[in-house]
Amino acid sequence: MIEDNIIYKNRISEEEAEKASYAYLMSTVVLLVGLPLPIINMIATIMFYLGNRKKTYFVRFHCIQSMLSQIFIILMNSIGISWTLSIIFGNNIITNLYIAYIITIIGFNLLEFAASIYAAVQTRKKQNVLFWFFGPLTELICKP
Repeated sequence: MIEDNIIYKNRISEEEAEKASYAYLMSTVVLLVGLPLPIINMIATIMFYLGNRKKTYFVRFHCIQSMLSQIFIILMNSIGISWTLSIIFGNNIITNLYIAYIITIIGFNLLEFAASIYAAVQTRKKQNVLFWFFGPLTELICKP
């Protein structure tokens, strides 16, 4: 098992490791610019994928995994934003369910941020990182 990992690491070039790492860093860096508009993170991730879709499997895999996690986060955030706006500008009230949802999406955003940093560091070291839900899904989508 350890020997297989060493052989796998030796087949990945520095450029591939760097590009795979950028797939995760892209959403993290764009977060600073796009914090008020989470769609900006998604657009940047999609553009990065489109620019690298003909690269090696390692790079494509991590671009797709990053993109899938961004899709999940943007859906969660969009629901939270629309719910918040309906409370501010509509006649909805703050309920326990709303508070629980906001706490949940804050947790998911922090978890995704930490996972993206971890994945960026590990892919730069030529380690393959599989996110809990998105890794197996990415394996179904991205073929070698």
